[in-house]
Amino acid sequence: MAVFTAMIMILIVLPLAFFFVLTIGEVGRGTEQQRTRRAAQARPGPPAPPPLDGAERELRLRYARGEIDREEFLQRKIDLER
Repeated sequence: MAVFTAMIMILIVLPLAFFFVLTIGEVGRGTEQQRTRRAAQARPGPPAPPPLDGAERELRLRYARGEIDREEFLQRKIDLER
């Protein structure tokens, strides 16, 4: 009788335990995917800076080289933005 009870336990308990482990694993994987998907949707990247036209790029280069001073740079930048 003990052998019969042990076989019943093996045939019922082991498949249930296996099913339980698989189910918990799938639930965990699903919540992790949802969490990463929400995090990616919630945080958009920073906006791209506006592209510089050739004149503004040249103005910045001249200022960086020290060819023009700050006041001249700012005035010409204002003029270019108009």
